[in-house]
Amino acid sequence: MAATLLSEDERKSRLPELESTGWRAAEGQDAIRKIWKFRNFPEAFAFMARAALAAEKADHHPDWSNRYNIVDVTLTTHSARGLTALDLALATKLDKFAPGAEVIRDHGADIRCLCEIRAEKP
Repeated sequence: MAATLLSEDERKSRLPELESTGWRAAEGQDAIRKIWKFRNFPEAFAFMARAALAAEKADHHPDWSNRYNIVDVTLTTHSARGLTALDLALATKLDKFAPGAEVIRDHGADIRCLCEIRAEKP
């Protein structure tokens, strides 16, 4: 069964809850994005491993990047060309995998990973 785009009513009723946890509209896309900052690389990698298993089980895969302790995730349903219930469900699952991580709410901020910060110290 093909995923269908969220209606305007669904967006108004369901997106505010996700926005309260740090998910934001992805610039230039019908997608949502969240950036987590973990204490270290092993924590970031463990989050990504759990996320990968959940995504595979749901047959729905995020666009993401990792830079040491930073994990940047964008969710959209490629086959529907936009945001669907699949994205919201996966976003909710991912939030449960990272309860102790810092959430970067300003996606335009200069986000430096731990290794970059350590490199600046004399």
